[in-house]
Amino acid sequence: MSAPAAASRPLQLDALCISEEITVLDTMKKLDETGQRILFIASEEKVLRGVVTDGDLRKHILRGGGLEDPVKNAVNYHPKSLPLSRRGEAKALMQKYTIDAVPLVDRKGRLTDVVFAQGVNLDNRRQAGLPVVIMAGGLGTRLYPYTKILPKPLIPVGEMPILEHIIHRFRGFGCTDFRLVVNYKKGMIKSYFNELEKDYTVQYVEEEQPLGTGGGLCLLKGQIDSTFFLSNCDILIDADFGDIYNHHKAQGNVITMVCAFKHFTVPYGVIELGEGGEIQAMREKPEMNFLTNTGVYVVEPEVIRDLEDGKKQGFTDIIDKYRAMGRRVGVYPISESSWMDMGQIEELDAMRRRLESQSQT
Repeated sequence: MSAPAAASRPLQLDALCISEEITVLDTMKKLDETGQRILFIASEEKVLRGVVTDGDLRKHILRGGGLEDPVKNAVNYHPKSLPLSRRGEAKALMQKYTIDAVPLVDRKGRLTDVVFAQGVNLDNRRQAGLPVVIMAGGLGTRLYPYTKILPKPLIPVGEMPILEHIIHRFRGFGCTDFRLVVNYKKGMIKSYFNELEKDYTVQYVEEEQPLGTGGGLCLLKGQIDSTFFLSNCDILIDADFGDIYNHHKAQGNVITMVCAFKHFTVPYGVIELGEGGEIQAMREKPEMNFLTNTGVYVVEPEVIRDLEDGKKQGFTDIIDKYRAMGRRVGVYPISESSWMDMGQIEELDAMRRRLESQSQT
C-alpha cells in the first residue's frame, strides 16, 4: 500500500523476498521499507513460489483478516512471470493484466530479476475522472501563525501550495473538475488559482458562515450529480484513486473512507488496575495498531441531495447518519507511509522533508 520507488533507486533482489510465515503487519512494514508495491515468496533455492502486493494485503484486511495473521493467507501462489529469455514481453504482460512488476525466472524457476513498470515507462494507474470537492475554508488555527498571513490551502510545501499538490495528485488520475469550498481568506485562494496556468477547471463555492467539513457540501446542490471525491485541504495520500473508486463501486458503498494504518508504540510501561486498586497487569511499551481517517472519501451524489441547508456539521456526522440508516459505508485501507498530514506545524515540516526526499529520487 505504499508508493512506488523511483526507477533509479538501487534495490537488491533479496530485499524483496520474504518468508510466507511473517505477519501481515511485518509485510506492510517491508513494503514501506522497499518503496515497492510487491514482495516475493521463494524457496531456499530461490524458486519463485508466490507474490504478495499491497492490493493482496488490502483484500485480506477487507475480508476480515488480521494484521497478526501469517502473510501466506494473502499470498498469490499463481503469479504472472516470464523466463529470462522473454524479458522483452514484460511491458505487454504488465499492460494486459494491469500489474506493476513481472518476476523473471531461470530454467529452474528461480527468481533472477524483476522488471518494474516504472522501469519501462509504464503507467498502470486506473483513471478515475471524477469531480473533486476540496474543503478549503477552514481557519487553520493549528498552523498559526502561518495562517495569520496565508489561508491554510496556500501554505507552501516545497515549491507549491499544499492545495496545488493535492490537485496534482488527483489530476494524475484523470480528474479535471475541482470545486473548492472557501471561506477564510477566500480572495487570496481565488486570485492564486485564477492566475495559474492549468489544464483543469477550478470553481469556487463560497461559505457565508462556517458550516464544517460536511455542512458545506449543501452549497453544491444542483451542481454535482455523479460520484465524487471529497478531500480535506491539509493532507496528501499516495494511492491509486482509480482503484479506490473501483472498490467503492464494487462494494456498493454510499461513502468510502480512505483510512491509513497507524502503528504506535506507547513509550512507557502501562499499568492495568484491578477492581480493588491492585496491579492486575503490566505491559512494557505496548504496541497499538489501528485505522485512522485520512480525510479523503468517495461519495455518492445523494449525500449532497440529502443535506439540510445551512446546518453546520462534520462529515463524520454525515457518516454516522448513514450508518444508523443501515446504508453501507466502507473503508479503503492504505499504509501509514502513504499518508501525509500537515495539520500541525511539526507535521507540516515532516511533509516538506518527505516531498523533498521524493523529488530527489
